[in-house]
Amino acid sequence: MIKITLVKGLVGKKATQIAVIRALGLRKYGSSVVHAKSPTILGMVNKVQHLVSVCDVSNS
Repeated sequence: MIKITLVKGLVGKKATQIAVIRALGLRKYGSSVVHAKSPTILGMVNKVQHLVSVCDVSNS
């Protein structure tokens, strides 16, 4: 499991980047979500790596 936190604002960002952020479940600056570590999620994170912070979370 990985925890993804939005650490930059979305004002002035490309529409595709905003769409990826929304698809991850992030809404506003500082919001966080937990997802399973899968190739799909990691690919999405890679597209917006300059806007998010990622850390590993245990399954407990």
